[in-house]
Amino acid sequence: MKKILFVSGSLRRESFNTQLLRMAADILSDEFECSFLDYKDLPFLDQDIEYPAPAAVERIREEVAASDAVWLGSPEYNHSFSAALKNLVDWLSRPVVPGDYSTAAGRGKIIALSSAAGSSGGAFSLASLRNLLGMLSSDIVAAQTLVALGSRFGEKDLVLSESEKAMLLEECDELRAKLAD
Repeated sequence: MKKILFVSGSLRRESFNTQLLRMAADILSDEFECSFLDYKDLPFLDQDIEYPAPAAVERIREEVAASDAVWLGSPEYNHSFSAALKNLVDWLSRPVVPGDYSTAAGRGKIIALSSAAGSSGGAFSLASLRNLLGMLSSDIVAAQTLVALGSRFGEKDLVLSESEKAMLLEECDELRAKLAD
C-alpha cells in the first residue's frame, strides 16, 4: 500500500491546517497508508550539527523517504509559510551524504499543497512554497485547496464550504492519479 505523509506547517495541535489535512487523510485512508509527521523536536538547520545529523533529523528523513507522497498544509504568516515549515524543508533539502544532493530525503517527492489562512486562503504562502519546493525537483500536484478563513478565525473547528470540499476532493483525485503512475 502506498504511503502519504501529512505535514502541517502549524505546530498547534488543532490548527486549521492540521484539521484540513485530517480531512484529506480521511478521504484517502481507504486506499493509502496515511500518517502525520511530528517534527516539533526538529532543531534549526545548523551546519555545525549537520554531520552526523541529530536523531530528530534522521527520524524525519526516514519518514519522508519511506513515503510515496507528502501533503503539506501551510498557514500563512505575513504572506509566507511558517518558519517551522521552512526549517523542515531546509533539512529535507540537505544531502544525507555530504556533497551528494541526490541523497536529500525530500528530493523528487510527489507533493500536494493546501492552506487554511486569512482572506487569501493561503495563496501567497503556497506560491512561495511552490517556489521553494522547486529546488527539490518535486512533482507538485497542480490542484490545491485554499480555505479563506475570514471570520472563521475565532472558531475552534474548521468547517468547509461546498466549494472548499470540491477543491479538496479535486486535489485528492489528482494525488491519486500521480500515485497510480
